[in-house]
Amino acid sequence: MSNNHSCWGLFHGFLAAVFWVLFLHLGWLHTLLAALGLGGAVILIAVIKFIIALIAILAFLIFGLCLFKKAWHHCK
Repeated sequence: MSNNHSCWGLFHGFLAAVFWVLFLHLGWLHTLLAALGLGGAVILIAVIKFIIALIAILAFLIFGLCLFKKAWHHCK
């Protein structure tokens, strides 16, 4: 795999994590689940939001760290 291709993969992973964090922060997940008929299941929504937030924040940090390392390596 070329070096340029791996950078795009890292960048897309970082953007996906940012999207999921915004998805949770702006309340779109609750709207989506309410549209599916799960709006009254408060505990289920809380668990799903926690799991998605945990995965999104970890992905944000991991992909962000990888992008920072690549940028730092190219600047040296």
